[in-house]
Amino acid sequence: MITKSLPNLFTVGNLFLGIISIIMVFNNKPELAAIMVLVAMLLDGLDGRVARALNVQSEFGKELDSLSDVISFGVAPAFIMYVMAFTEMNAAGAWIVTAIFPICGALRLARFNVIAGTPGYFIGLPIPAAGGVLCTLALFHNELSTMVLVLATLLLSYLMVSTVKYPNFKKVGIPKAAIWVTPIVVIIAVVIAVQFPGTLSKIIFVPLLLYALYGLKKNVDRLFVFLRLKKKKTNTMEEPESKTTTI
Repeated sequence: MITKSLPNLFTVGNLFLGIISIIMVFNNKPELAAIMVLVAMLLDGLDGRVARALNVQSEFGKELDSLSDVISFGVAPAFIMYVMAFTEMNAAGAWIVTAIFPICGALRLARFNVIAGTPGYFIGLPIPAAGGVLCTLALFHNELSTMVLVLATLLLSYLMVSTVKYPNFKKVGIPKAAIWVTPIVVIIAVVIAVQFPGTLSKIIFVPLLLYALYGLKKNVDRLFVFLRLKKKKTNTMEEPESKTTTI
């Protein structure tokens, strides 16, 4: 019984930390709020791997995971950014930008659940990565302008619902013999995170940002290829018309 419930316990832990993150940011503890999202990412990465290692995957677990992700990596990071950077904006604009992020995250998860992806890749930026970037980016609100943060929020929202392929590391599994070590790893991670919330969050921000920018680069590359092919097609069509017949 405990074995079958272990993956769902990780998922519920992910949801719990997402709710705690929201509470913390509204209690003026943004660094701890961000670190709770990052620890939730760790739990989110473990639940599926533990389920596969124990061979206890279920539709219930899949749906619970998606619902938890909307809160922990959609709603919580959006509120962190809103409280830290958007409160001085026009109210309607701030509400709309804040709402767009979790909405796009929910659309991304719904698509993931019903459409078969490409083996080895995610279609669109995974919501845990997007939420991790957003909540840690909010910690730089004193260094970055509000407009930059708004544009970053909208860009992350777009990348989630885009068709850009992101590398999928789910194949990196956990040996069955190491399953019972994972709770200890989580506890150690939480202790370290709470001890160094601001520093750790900003360090983790870098690899998460690079992962998100990978998709942006793919979009730019795709645009250049499209423009190059369009130009080539145009030149091919105009070439015969430019020729003149000589007798």
